[in-house]
Amino acid sequence: MTVRKIIHIDMDAFYASVEQRDNPAFRGRPLAVGSSNMRSVVAAASYEARRYGIRSSMPSKTALRRCPHLIFVPPRFNAYIEASEAIMRILLEYTELVEPLSLDEAFLDVTSNSRGMPAVDIAGELKARIRREVGLIASAGVSINKFIAKIASDCGKPDGLFVVLPKQAERFVEGLKIEQFYCVGKATTLKMHALGVRTGADLKRLSQEELVRNFGRTGLAFYDNARAIDKREVTPGRLRKSVGAENTFEIDLAKSESLTLELCNVARRVWDRIAAEQFYGRTLTLKVKYEDFTIITRSKTIAAPFDSFDMMLDTAKEMLENVDTSLKKVRLIGLTMSNEVGAASAKSIKDGMQLEIIFEEWGWNDKGGDIPEPDDI
Repeated sequence: MTVRKIIHIDMDAFYASVEQRDNPAFRGRPLAVGSSNMRSVVAAASYEARRYGIRSSMPSKTALRRCPHLIFVPPRFNAYIEASEAIMRILLEYTELVEPLSLDEAFLDVTSNSRGMPAVDIAGELKARIRREVGLIASAGVSINKFIAKIASDCGKPDGLFVVLPKQAERFVEGLKIEQFYCVGKATTLKMHALGVRTGADLKRLSQEELVRNFGRTGLAFYDNARAIDKREVTPGRLRKSVGAENTFEIDLAKSESLTLELCNVARRVWDRIAAEQFYGRTLTLKVKYEDFTIITRSKTIAAPFDSFDMMLDTAKEMLENVDTSLKKVRLIGLTMSNEVGAASAKSIKDGMQLEIIFEEWGWNDKGGDIPEPDDI
C-alpha cells in the first residue's frame, strides 16, 4: 500500500501580511484589516496585533480597547487575489494535485511529483519560493493525509514546517486536544467533554457505534481520525460555490429608501467580484438581519445566469420590496450569487479559490528520482 505524501500550505496572517508587504509603514506594527467603526469586526490581524489578544471576528471596539494604536486598513480584495494566484502558480509547478481551500491555504498531494523530491524538501522549497517570489510567509504541514497535514501546519506557526511521519501519526493524533479535530466547534467540544473526551486518546476509546449515536455520520470520521485515518483525496479545481458581500450599518435603518441605497452599495461590491472572478450564477439571495438579530433570506433562481449589474440589482430590489421593515429596523443587508453556470472558468486557478467574501458583519463599504521510503516523507 502506497503511503501518501500530503502537504498543507497555510499563509501566515495572509490579508494583514499583504498589507504590510505593500506598505512599509505598516511593517512591525499592530494592524487589522477591516473597519474601525463600532459596529464592525476585525477581518484579519497581524501577528503584532495578535500579541494584544486581537483576532479575526473580534468586534473592532474590543480590538481598539486592547490596542488603542491599532492600525485599521480597508480590505483590498484584488491584491489578495493577485497574491493568491501567484502562490497557486508556484504550487502547481510541483503537482497537478493542488486543492485550494481558500485564498490562503491549499493541499498538495506530492506522492508522485514533477520534481521527484521528498515531501519535506518540497515543503521547504515552497516556503522559500513564496517568501522570495511573492514576499509573504507560509507555514507548512507534511504527513500521510489531509487531516494530519492541516493540523501540522498550525504547529509551527508562524513560518513553520512541521512533519508527522507515518510511524508517528497515531501517537500524534492521540496527543491532540479534541478542539483540534476536524468538525469540532464549540458545541461539539462541549458534547465531547460531556462524554469524557478531551484528547485524541480519549476519542480513540469510544466505539464507532457510540460516536455515530452521538454525532451521526460525522462520528464515522471521528472514529477514523482518532486512528490517524483520513481517506479523503486531494481534489484539484474545487469550484467556488458562491460570491457575495454584506454590510452592517453603524445605525439600524428603517426607511426603505435608505435600505435601497445600502443594497445598491452591496450589489456593486458583489458585481465587481463577479466580474473579476468570472463567476456568473443563476441564484441570487438577499439576506436581512434585523435589530433583534433575527435573520431572513429571499432567493430567486432564473433560467440563465445574471449577466449584468442592472439585472442583478433589479432582482435584488424586488426581493427587498417583499421584506417587511415596518416593525423592526434593519442591522445588516447582504447579497450572494450562487448556482454557477458554465464550465469555461472551471479550469482557472480562481475557480479553485472558493472566494468566500461573505465575511459576517465586517461593515465595509467598499485558503524522476528515487521513491522515498514510507518514513522518508
